[in-house]
Amino acid sequence: QVQLVESGGGLVQAGESLRLSCAASGVNFRMYVMAWFRQAAGKEREFVSAITPRNRSHAGDAVKGRFTISRDSAKNTIYLQMNSLKPEDTAVYYCAAKWDDGNYYYITAQHRYTSWGQGTQVTVSS
Repeated sequence: QVQLVESGGGLVQAGESLRLSCAASGVNFRMYVMAWFRQAAGKEREFVSAITPRNRSHAGDAVKGRFTISRDSAKNTIYLQMNSLKPEDTAVYYCAAKWDDGNYYYITAQHRYTSWGQGTQVTVSS
């Protein structure tokens, strides 16, 4: 059974940085696409960033140039380095995983991801 555990959330001020982690277990990590999604209060969950087993990354327009996703296969962990945070980045951030079928057309589609973490809250004050 796949388990994803996020950590690293917290309260920061606008302009500051934060790094989220997601530790995976029960999965052949090297065979999975890993991603971050977020959901702000009263809004739908949205794609943040994803990374393939070969370290190809994709970022949503709202975070391009500010957020960087990375993965450490030795630790079965992915990270989300968030710089220049804005109040609109406030949300619950979720880690997600899906089997790598080599088709990245739907890499941003949350319904394609089969495993999810419990989420970690990020709050950015102005």
